[in-house]
Amino acid sequence: MPEPISTKKIKERAILIGIATTREERGKLQEHLNELAFLLDTAGGITVKQFTQILPIRDSRTFVGSGKLAEIKNFVTNNEIDMAIFDDELSPSQIRNIEKDLQCKILDRNNLILDIFASRARTSHAKTQVELAQYEYLLPRLTRMWTHLSKQKGGIGLKGPGEKEIETDRRIIRERIALLKTKLEEIDRQKTTQRKHRKSLIRVALVGYTNTGKSTIMNLISKSDVLEENKLFATLDTTVRKVVIGNLPFLLSDTVGFIRKLPHSLIESFKSTLDEVREADILLHVVDISHPEFEDHIRVVRQTLAEIGVIDKPVYMVFNKIDAYSFLEKDPYDLGPLTKANYSLDDLKATWMARDHDPCIFISAKQKQNIDSFKMLLYNKVKELHLKRWPYDNLLYKDPEDMFT
Repeated sequence: MPEPISTKKIKERAILIGIATTREERGKLQEHLNELAFLLDTAGGITVKQFTQILPIRDSRTFVGSGKLAEIKNFVTNNEIDMAIFDDELSPSQIRNIEKDLQCKILDRNNLILDIFASRARTSHAKTQVELAQYEYLLPRLTRMWTHLSKQKGGIGLKGPGEKEIETDRRIIRERIALLKTKLEEIDRQKTTQRKHRKSLIRVALVGYTNTGKSTIMNLISKSDVLEENKLFATLDTTVRKVVIGNLPFLLSDTVGFIRKLPHSLIESFKSTLDEVREADILLHVVDISHPEFEDHIRVVRQTLAEIGVIDKPVYMVFNKIDAYSFLEKDPYDLGPLTKANYSLDDLKATWMARDHDPCIFISAKQKQNIDSFKMLLYNKVKELHLKRWPYDNLLYKDPEDMFT
């Protein structure tokens, strides 16, 4: 009797490659590759090995040096590797040259992120935004895609517009890009009209690095059912819910997470989604305090907010996942200064966080720790704006002590 055919998807095996050209990049190279591995896991692949190299300048032909490329080629040949993923954007010529040498699928960080967005898009709006970003990424790489897609069998990095790329030319792709932009402009107008109808309420937006727990907070505060996963970019579409704390109503929105080196084409394509952030009255910047690089994540989010023109909004820091925070207790006989690894939560609260962000709050949305204090902070800030905008409103604010009874 023949064995039943397995329908289980076989995960693709990949190697990750990163290089550093400056002292700052050297210190963060491993963390960046770990994030790339998390992206690959989100996309459904398996990291087999990581390769790193220190170079004064990136090789214009193959990105890495010839010796390192030979080492990578030997590993790929002997270990049944499906693809090599680079932590930086590759030029079309670099992709062609590396693919010719390694004889496997070559992706860069942008391609991987676009692939994850393609697999996560659920609504027509999100799918249109992702498709536009993918076409704009593919257009300068079309020469490579003619041969690469002719032998494709699916898999990571090849979702989205699909096999139509084989029989199209640059003119058709440009026409498709123009059509998608027109479609998104129409969506933008519809979204703008929808937001105009919400101006009677204060709007609060959750922003932050991807996978910091924004959707968990959204579900906790608004009693909604936004998807929660320990994956990157679990949420692509903005979710807006009416929330009432005490008897004070406001709108709370959960937005797409940011990430280091977020492709510019995605930022442009998701303009209508990010407009929820631009037009919010208050931003809650959610930070995963348990992540070793949370300070770098804060910098990335601030930089992205500046890029989309959000520089004048009230921003309050919400340090989430305190239940997962850990530190090394300092040896009492060690008379040296505290290091970052030795900071307790109390130490952190007494540093730049308390000085630069007054108020800020430390919570665990998953374990529901300090949630009442978080609601109180939110209530007070919304109330403050509400009274500035409508000073003669007849809302009877509850005594704060009675808010949650």
